Amino acid sequence: MKTLLLSLALLLPLHAEEVLLWPNGAPGSEGKTGEEIVKKSDNGELTVSNVHKPTITPYLPAADKATGVAVIVAPGGGHSILCVTHEGSNVAEWLAEHGIAAFVLKYRLAKEEGSTYTVDDHAVPDMQRALRLVRSRASEWHIRPDAVGVMGFSAGGEVCAISSMKFHPASADAAEPLDRLSDRPDFQALIYPGRSNRIVPFAESPPAFLAASANDRPDISEGLTKVYLDFKAAKVPVELHLYSSGGHGFGYRPSKANTPESQWIVRFDDWLKAQKLLK
Repeated sequence: MKTLLLSLALLLPLHAEEVLLWPNGAPGSEGKTGEEIVKKSDNGELTVSNVHKPTITPYLPAADKATGVAVIVAPGGGHSILCVTHEGSNVAEWLAEHGIAAFVLKYRLAKEEGSTYTVDDHAVPDMQRALRLVRSRASEWHIRPDAVGVMGFSAGGEVCAISSMKFHPASADAAEPLDRLSDRPDFQALIYPGRSNRIVPFAESPPAFLAASANDRPDISEGLTKVYLDFKAAKVPVELHLYSSGGHGFGYRPSKANTPESQWIVRFDDWLKAQKLLK
């Protein structure tokens, strides 16, 4: 692994420009000025750490393909890094090619060395802010504000799951314009989510798409089956795909697009159509 102190924007496709969630600085990151650390592995995949300025990176479909559906993608990495290629840009590019606007989220990391952040007080608010921001620019990005969902991998799945439980309605009296918009996801896709024991569905939970490998850690492979049943008990639309292979962290890699576990992204597209979000 080689450590590159480079801007992520220099390493991502040219059509993807980062958008700051808080242009004047994120609450809780005051005084933190360290540069992001980007590492590039031998296979060309990137990871990012030392995030103090959370962003979204838009991947927008061509106008003739756009469906109006949007997904905010939260990469995993154990809350110590962000795996922004196979759980970020690869996924976003596939979605955009299939008419779904995608926004890769860089959220603050609670478990990297020396971090003062927490999942619930910083990473989750980053996702909530991203939901409001995407809705605020729905007209510009040609998306439907009532078709904005979240997708997370591993630690990112935890962020998405908690955001889908602790959401806030629109508030016309909020001082800041973005806070006048709801941060409730319209759907959630949890791909081998971490800490599945934290997921407690209830009647108002967004519809859920779940995917993992049977040979992943028991807390994920077996834990997700319980989560599925909990969604059923709460009468929330849910679909579960448990693949026999793939282990943890398979994400989406074009070079492995024909493996069984890589079909989850196709099944997700099918699920959106079944939910009548894609027309």
